[in-house]
Amino acid sequence: MLTTQAQAARYGRGYDRQTVAGPEFNAAESAVLARYFTNLDRPVFALRNLPEVVKGALFSRYSRTEKSLRRVLLDEFINEPDSGFEHLAGGASEDDMVAVRRAEEFYERVLVGYGDDSVAELAGAHVAVEQVSMLAAKALEDSRIGISPLEKSTRYVRFDRPGPDGRYLYYRGEELAEPLYERSMDSLYETYGRLIEPATLAIRERYPQEPVESDRAWKSATRAKALDLLRGLLPAGALTNLGVYGNGRAFEYLITKLSAHELAECRRLANDLHQELSLVIPSFVRRALDEKYGRPASERMAKIRQRLELTADQSPSPPAGKARGEELEPSVRLIEHDPDAEQKVAAAALFPHSKRPLDQQAADPQAVLDALLTDRTNRRQRVPRALEHAEYTFEITANFAAYRDLHRHRMLTQDRQLLGTDLGFQLPQGLMELGMHDDFRRAVEEAAGAHQKLERDLGAALAQYAVPMAFGVRWYFRANLREIYHLCELRTTPQGHPDYRWVAQEMFRRVSEVHPRLASYARFVDLGPGDELERRRAERKLDEKLSAIDRRLR
Repeated sequence: MLTTQAQAARYGRGYDRQTVAGPEFNAAESAVLARYFTNLDRPVFALRNLPEVVKGALFSRYSRTEKSLRRVLLDEFINEPDSGFEHLAGGASEDDMVAVRRAEEFYERVLVGYGDDSVAELAGAHVAVEQVSMLAAKALEDSRIGISPLEKSTRYVRFDRPGPDGRYLYYRGEELAEPLYERSMDSLYETYGRLIEPATLAIRERYPQEPVESDRAWKSATRAKALDLLRGLLPAGALTNLGVYGNGRAFEYLITKLSAHELAECRRLANDLHQELSLVIPSFVRRALDEKYGRPASERMAKIRQRLELTADQSPSPPAGKARGEELEPSVRLIEHDPDAEQKVAAAALFPHSKRPLDQQAADPQAVLDALLTDRTNRRQRVPRALEHAEYTFEITANFAAYRDLHRHRMLTQDRQLLGTDLGFQLPQGLMELGMHDDFRRAVEEAAGAHQKLERDLGAALAQYAVPMAFGVRWYFRANLREIYHLCELRTTPQGHPDYRWVAQEMFRRVSEVHPRLASYARFVDLGPGDELERRRAERKLDEKLSAIDRRLR
């Protein structure tokens, strides 16, 4: 532990005078507080072993007092008889639940008295969401700010393992109780499962293990290649698992939005999330479905969707000269860009360092861009905020599997059309090279026929569940140049899936056509063909990292 003189020297004259003069807490207080903070004598510290509602209420009160955060916790929570702190922070038994509910009411009063909606961003929760369809997963992941999801990967996990009842794991809601639906889904899963081993063996023959390669790395890379080639057979109704972290404010809005969704599965998910989050952050999701705020907001969202559906043109528009259900022609169109983007980026870069208004900055864009970007040595050196002043709107058509990968980029504006079969499907080049494309084509064509009948009988929204991920979907991205750098440098790395690599490469090419100088500094965008065995180099690097850890542990 640093001496008070050392603390003053390290942290400067602004260091807490009370800490420099002497310890803020006596021995008994320190013994109590040590459980809840990473240190008791430095100005930067982390909280631990505290329930989320306590953290939120603590920060809420903290913004309205001169006391230190540790002192607030001690005086106004731990030592406050009405707070019920020991029941929440100390772990409650069944016999303590009445006291816990009373304690929750105390913290809610604190939040009401000292906080506002922004306080709900200071408390969060981890939630596991299991056995939901990929469609529902996309609806959950569509919340961009305050929510961090991580979904089961089609690249590393087989999806044909049966459930406890011996049936394939796809969504079976009562609204889809159609024999045609089950037959179509079973056929897709059967084809997917039947092709995995032959595809894996053929890939291993084509890419034999190299002397520098571990058995683990080679098997992982070749299995990933096989699963990548076959993922287009998986339907949008395939069940997946997610881990989700979010703050209270984001969860509240997510629940309200899901409760307005056109799919019954998503509406049930809203209720399930609300029920479970009410057990850990009740004060922050209280309004998500209440009669004053949540329900009216949800009903309004549903009405807006219904009004727009009546207004929009519902006639299908496949590419010119193509029949419905034929092979997909992916495309990336730049719909809109700003001709003055260079000057705007340069002005925004100079503004913090100037005494002139934003619209009166004058400089050579080349000199400014050189100063901003010329010495980047890797893609993890983020480009400056000034690049956000160049904006682009893209319309993208690609298979649903590629959309799922790119949808994870949240620092942009995006939306998609309903999944269907109008745009055709994409047949993986790798399967044709292995001579396994006929089974793939037959399965997705049969699924297209089933989807079209389900669409007529059940409606377009429900029929989405039966669409294989090989089929195309149309969506738009509105992104600034800063995000274009991030997305295109990340998603064009050679180990990426070829489908989304192509989309990212085409986005970058469109930007380069209209703003060649702005694009020229994105030196870590890879426009090459990519690795034939995409995961090979990544798995070798993983082996090197694991070996380094093992050496440190010896």
